[in-house]
Amino acid sequence: MDRSLTLINAQIQFLNTRLALIHIPLRLYPHFIQPILQLLALVGVDEEDEDGIPRRPWAFYYPFANISVTTIECSIVCPRHLITELFTPILCSLSSSAQSQISISRDDYVVIAVGGEGTEAGQRVLDLTAPLALAGISIFFITSYYSDFVLVPQKSRSTVVTALESQGFAFEPQPNGHSQMTNISSPLHFHYHHNYHNHNGSKPHTPSPHHHHHHSSSASGSISGQFDFFPPTSSSSPTTPPATSIAEWQTRTFALLKKSNIHPVLDTSLRLASAAAHRADRNTQARLTHYVTSCLIGAPPPRFLNLTLSDSDSLSLTLDRELLGRFPGGIGGGGEVLLLSDEVMVPISLDLRGLPDESTGIVCGVAGRLLERMYSAERKGYLDRMGGVNGKVNGKMNGVNGVHVANARWEGSVGKGFNMSYLSTAKAGNVIVREDEVDDALEALREIEGMEVDV
Repeated sequence: MDRSLTLINAQIQFLNTRLALIHIPLRLYPHFIQPILQLLALVGVDEEDEDGIPRRPWAFYYPFANISVTTIECSIVCPRHLITELFTPILCSLSSSAQSQISISRDDYVVIAVGGEGTEAGQRVLDLTAPLALAGISIFFITSYYSDFVLVPQKSRSTVVTALESQGFAFEPQPNGHSQMTNISSPLHFHYHHNYHNHNGSKPHTPSPHHHHHHSSSASGSISGQFDFFPPTSSSSPTTPPATSIAEWQTRTFALLKKSNIHPVLDTSLRLASAAAHRADRNTQARLTHYVTSCLIGAPPPRFLNLTLSDSDSLSLTLDRELLGRFPGGIGGGGEVLLLSDEVMVPISLDLRGLPDESTGIVCGVAGRLLERMYSAERKGYLDRMGGVNGKVNGKMNGVNGVHVANARWEGSVGKGFNMSYLSTAKAGNVIVREDEVDDALEALREIEGMEVDV
């Protein structure tokens, strides 16, 4: 897949917020139901913003947050000050043994929303972030119903911007607190640039939402003065030189997983649905919040429930399809309050609790190599169907020209089928594939570095 093609119309927006990540073991999850529900209650706050404009009933109060409950952990991403306000009181009430099992990221993170036209969203995110992983930057991926989000450390922001500029991206003026970058080779760049500098001096239209006022704090203003919930650093260990190529970085990723005895886990009994809340009135939003709450407080905890909240889109969910029965309407539930994708998806999970927090690019490396193998297998199968090395292509002997014809046809039609989504949590990674791609993904994983897959 040509990286330039996937990036040409990519739109990158730095959201004006600073986030922290919290890892909560599943056995301690029930203690944190209250602050999690308080976080969820910040959707559809019934008040005006700083410009006197009523807030949309389906929008989150802050630019971004994520709540994820999986078979490995509960993971929360939210503005750091909300950790102090909502989660610290619960943390302080736990025993010292329980406190030692909970970790909060030392670094603040900024979130990048990645959008663009075309069906290759999964590939676009990987192409965009591969140079960041090569630079040793810690990356977290979160795919929602509407957008892809990439979290990077605030301290690495300038390095991220430099890496993006090296790929042809440039900043565009924005009338709000967010920052946007577009590819200078894209017509979108001309559109924004021309509109901003037109004769009447008006600002360009931006797809980003009106920025809501919010607070942020650095790690130094955190709760570490009372308790050390931060994971220990390993600064004394020697630093491995960064990889010099994507192939080397991917090889290192799988070598690290193998050395740490970490195997991808593919549970085909866990079938996922992707959905988003209807952009409706407050009554509909209140009903949805009720149904989501019933999923969060159920016993046992949900096997997979990922909630992405933002001030630009309605609530996005990736959830165990068995939970759809808790939502009203339609076959399988959910139709009255949810926009539901027809696709059935399956997660490939990586339990990263045994790796140091500075390990970088794990999900990106696994997904990148997996996509390469799946595309390669798809291309080979297509060429075989077209006649193979000794067959014919379009009635012609399959010589060099014939192979070129087959390759061109594959690139133009068949080679567009894989569109993975991602979920990075505090201590785990998930690469999510369509159910009809599970066999291809399994075969590809087993071919990579002799990797074992737990099924």
